[in-house]
Amino acid sequence: MDEEVLRKYRMAGDIAAKAREFGKELVEEGASYLEVVEKTEEKIRDLGGKPAFPVNLSVNEVGAHDTADVGEKRKIDSGLVKLDVGVHVDGYIGDTAVTVPVNTEKEELVEASRRALDNALEMIEPGRKVSEVSSKIEETIKEFGYNPIRNLTGHGLEQYDLHAKIEFPNVETGIDYELKEGDVFALEPFATDGSGKVIESNRKLILMWKEDKSVRSREGRKILKMAKDDFNKLPFSKRWLTENVSKLRLKMSLRQLTDRNALHEYPVLREVDKGDISQAEHTVIVKDEPEVTTKV
Repeated sequence: MDEEVLRKYRMAGDIAAKAREFGKELVEEGASYLEVVEKTEEKIRDLGGKPAFPVNLSVNEVGAHDTADVGEKRKIDSGLVKLDVGVHVDGYIGDTAVTVPVNTEKEELVEASRRALDNALEMIEPGRKVSEVSSKIEETIKEFGYNPIRNLTGHGLEQYDLHAKIEFPNVETGIDYELKEGDVFALEPFATDGSGKVIESNRKLILMWKEDKSVRSREGRKILKMAKDDFNKLPFSKRWLTENVSKLRLKMSLRQLTDRNALHEYPVLREVDKGDISQAEHTVIVKDEPEVTTKV
C-alpha cells in the first residue's frame, strides 16, 4: 500500500475512533437522537475528517441504518444502543461501532459481539480464508448462547467505496477468498437473542447516489448533484440536505429521485423476531501484523 494512502487510512481510523468514544459518552437515558448524531458528526469534522455515512444510532432490535431524521424528536430510553461511525479522509475510510447498554442487564450480549470481533481480528493475516474468520465469529457468539446475524456482514473498504470487494459474513460460508497484504476490511459481528436475521422496515432515512437521471425539479437536480459531488457518492442523511433544500419540498424531491432510481434508499433493518442486537466493529488493514486503525 502506498504510504500516503496508508496515512489517510490511519487518519480516518483515528478520527473515527475518537468520534466513537466521544459519541459513546453522549449515549444515556433521555439523550436526544438528534443531539447524539449531530454532535458526533460535528466532532468528525472538527477533527479533520468527513462522515463516510450518517452516524447510525440503532436501538434494541434495530440492527442498522437508523439515524436522526429531519426534525427528529426521539430520545434514548433503555436497551442496547449501537453507535456506528464512519469517517473518510479523501475517500479512505475508517468504520467502527460500539454497543452501549442503557438501563439493561444484557452486558453478556454486548460481550458476545465484542469477543467475536477480538477473536476475528487475531486471525487476520495474508493467506487466511474469509470462511475461517467467519466460522470463528459464529463459534464465539454461539458459545455465549446467542445467534449471529446471518444477513449482516463485514465488508471490504476502498477509496470512496464503503462496501467493496468481499463480504465478511458472521456465519460460516463457502467464501474461500484469501486475505491479501494491503486489503482493508471492516469486521462487524452482530449478536442477538433472536433468531439471527434482520428484515427491512418501512423507515428510510439514509440515501446514496445511484446514477444521474434527468429530473424536472430544480431541488431534485440540486440534491442529485450534492449526492454525487458533495457526498462523493457515499451514503448521506436527509438532514444534510436541509441547509440547501427547502424542507417543504424535500420529501417530494427525494421521492422523485428514488422513483427514478437516481438515489438508493437504505431501509432501517430490524431483527425478525424483535430480538435485541449487539454490534462491535473495527477497521483492519491486512498485514503479517494486522493494523487496526480504529482503536484508541
